[in-house]
Amino acid sequence: MARFSALLGTVALAAAFTFDGCGGGTVLDATKTEEQLKASLSNSLEEKVSTVDCPSGEKVEAGRTFSCSVKLADGKTGKATLEIRNKDADISVIDFTETSQQGQ
Repeated sequence: MARFSALLGTVALAAAFTFDGCGGGTVLDATKTEEQLKASLSNSLEEKVSTVDCPSGEKVEAGRTFSCSVKLADGKTGKATLEIRNKDADISVIDFTETSQQGQ
């Protein structure tokens, strides 16, 4: 994963957001975040990402971090930590950790 660490600073997402009708403020669109993260990680890791699962209802607050589960096509899994950079919901991947090897 050293290859990915060098590319971390270049992975930025422009996530969509919605207004929570329950008075909770602005939240990220988890589906769009997952789609963009999947494409960005596939490119950065030079490996096909099969699925990404991000939590729903993440409030758009600058500096807030959250994690998404990632599954690679070869069966490996990982965790991507993302940071919301600003009120426009621009997001950066600040860490990626492989959590299991294929077949484990």
